[in-house]
Amino acid sequence: MKHRIELKSEHLHSSFNSTYPPILKVRSGDTLETQTPDIEWGYSAAEGEERVIYSSREQEEKLGHPLIGPIEIEGARPGMVLEVRIDENIPGWYGRNWAGGTPAWQNEKLGIANSERLQVDWELNREQMTGKCAMAGTEFSVALSPFLGLIGLAPGAPGTHPTAPPYRTGGNIDCKELVKGSSLFLPIEVDGAMLSFGDGHALQGDGENSGTAIECPMDHVALTVVLHEEMTLRMPKAKTPAGWVTFGFDEDLNEAAATALDEMIGLIQDFHSVSKTQATALASVAVDLHITQIVNGVKGVHALLPHGAIR
Repeated sequence: MKHRIELKSEHLHSSFNSTYPPILKVRSGDTLETQTPDIEWGYSAAEGEERVIYSSREQEEKLGHPLIGPIEIEGARPGMVLEVRIDENIPGWYGRNWAGGTPAWQNEKLGIANSERLQVDWELNREQMTGKCAMAGTEFSVALSPFLGLIGLAPGAPGTHPTAPPYRTGGNIDCKELVKGSSLFLPIEVDGAMLSFGDGHALQGDGENSGTAIECPMDHVALTVVLHEEMTLRMPKAKTPAGWVTFGFDEDLNEAAATALDEMIGLIQDFHSVSKTQATALASVAVDLHITQIVNGVKGVHALLPHGAIR
């Protein structure tokens, strides 16, 4: 069954809390279709059309990412796994990214004054999947690869949790591999799973180096949810067009890398029935470690095993 979710403030929130009431209850196999606002809580359907500004129904003191949800999945219980299939991500006509100002420690390393905050406005062409901007009298063009920066379930820990850091249950992973055709597998910690998503990105490099991607609204998002009752996961994983992806999150980048690699080694063991030492040897020649992002407090690393790399 398909469910169309209207873009309105009553369907938006900007923090995680397992007690937030769901906006919708769906079954395994159902598809969610909606639009998402830009990172500044706005949406404009076309150039020249007024940009509508939305708010959070939870009225948080400090707004984080604007998220659609939460959506309850019937029969979901802690210990199960929710697969989120990414069927479509069509960006809006505009986007923005910023450099300078934050994160301050990074600007110091790069020699950028904190006062030198730059906003770059992008015009997005959804038919050609290109974006263009003008800086220093020159027009620049990039090929778009849209994805949602944030897809996550409510953490099981009590209380309210910010959207910025990624969690074991997903959230602000900011992984550019999670494009159309990907499946993201998330461990469930609360009854109903309580799925939320948003944070449209038209394009992002690994690292999300200045702190932002091309942040954009999404004109059309389609996600299909599939409940796996017998599957267990310690951390999120994904099957993407590029290959299998495993994740590690930690304030220490080395720890995040170790977790992502350990998760991938476990996958290789499962796929090829080899020992952990043997899987590590295979990973060393076939798996790439990428810095997902370094700007959300908790850093992210993802390991990528291309399809067919080990036969």
